[in-house]
Amino acid sequence: MSLDPINLAAFLGMALVTYLTRIAGLALVGRLNLTPRAQAAFDAIPPAVLIAVIAPSALATGWIETVATVLSGLAATRLPLLGVVAVGVAAVVGLRAVF
Repeated sequence: MSLDPINLAAFLGMALVTYLTRIAGLALVGRLNLTPRAQAAFDAIPPAVLIAVIAPSALATGWIETVATVLSGLAATRLPLLGVVAVGVAAVVGLRAVF
């Protein structure tokens, strides 16, 4: 196995850009003075991202994954992100064990 320098440079560049994006978000969020409406929009970002990630799985797989996606979507309206992930995983595992 050999390491191609171009692939390594691309990988390290993507890692650096990802890291800088995260750090910039943490550095800038403390400086923002948000209105309640803007704060509500910021609070809605994590569930929206989660649904955007799992939606293709719901549409491209079987009914068990679709049901788990719906349950995760409902959980996203009330639970924090980790709780939503736990609901989705538990739903898939439970439904696969029964059916």
